[in-house]
Amino acid sequence: MDIKDLEKNYDFEFDKVINEIKKKKCKRVLLQFPDGLKMYATSVVDFLESKTKDVEFLIWLGNCFGACDTPSGIDNLKIDLVVQFGHNELQPSYL
Repeated sequence: MDIKDLEKNYDFEFDKVINEIKKKKCKRVLLQFPDGLKMYATSVVDFLESKTKDVEFLIWLGNCFGACDTPSGIDNLKIDLVVQFGHNELQPSYL
């Protein structure tokens, strides 16, 4: 699926992600997706690679049940940034 098609249905906040990667001069970034978005992971990586230079993106294939579910056992991978993507906004729209 093309990124433009994805962005019609989801707000991945790519500008924020790319700015953070550049600001922190990241070399290795771990991307974490809930099961419903994992099918788009390689499209997201392709897009991010096109917008950054010399950054290695890793896709976490384990479970992700929310923002508090950070990957364990990644200490020796020398990850500079973990980015979690999700389905919903943190705050309900009715507030």
